[in-house]
Amino acid sequence: MRVVISIGGSVLAPDLDADRVAGHATAVERLVDDGCEVGAVVGGGGTARDYIGAARSLGANEVQLDQIGIDVTRINARLLIAALDDRAAPSPAHEYEEAGEALRRGDVPVMGGVMPGQTTDAVAAALAEYVDADLLVYATSVDGVFSADPDTDPDAEQYGRLTGAELVDLVAPMSRGAGASAPVDLLAAKLIERSKMRTVVLDGTDPDRIARAVLDGEHTGTDVVPDGCTTDIDWP
Repeated sequence: MRVVISIGGSVLAPDLDADRVAGHATAVERLVDDGCEVGAVVGGGGTARDYIGAARSLGANEVQLDQIGIDVTRINARLLIAALDDRAAPSPAHEYEEAGEALRRGDVPVMGGVMPGQTTDAVAAALAEYVDADLLVYATSVDGVFSADPDTDPDAEQYGRLTGAELVDLVAPMSRGAGASAPVDLLAAKLIERSKMRTVVLDGTDPDRIARAVLDGEHTGTDVVPDGCTTDIDWP
């Protein structure tokens, strides 16, 4: 089974806790030991937002701000690479071809951001499509896809199962609303729909949940399945 795991920066390293990073590395190693081919994409989280906020106040333009965010995601990627030791490619992949080559060698490629205007949500979806992954997992701080931000709306409804088209329809208005919090960004949702990529969005603050979702299909988040799929997911 080939899987791409997207780990939010606020999930992997909210406070630079080495034990938390090591826990996520252990989950990846468990998957590899079970025969999975794994690629990982790491976000910037609060640290990236702090740097971007400071740079914005100094007059940086939007492309410069994106580049700063990308730098932070690659630093977080290096933390995961350090925890994975010889399981991972030695440095963050900057291109999908580089990540694909690492995967074919038997290494775990770890990516951060790639280019201005593209979030790590989209990088993960593009990598999954590029390497023809069986599964894409978004490890976020929220357990799945909701009708609204569950941190601010107590009436937010969780969706257990969505098609790619339904995910796009849900994410689009969230992406436009000021201050709204979408589970994945609109470009990522469109890539998931286009590639018919089987996807899971879950709470990844406990890395064991990621491993269980991949190996057993057991999770309390949201399954995103190809349009027209009417049967239960046949987990490898």
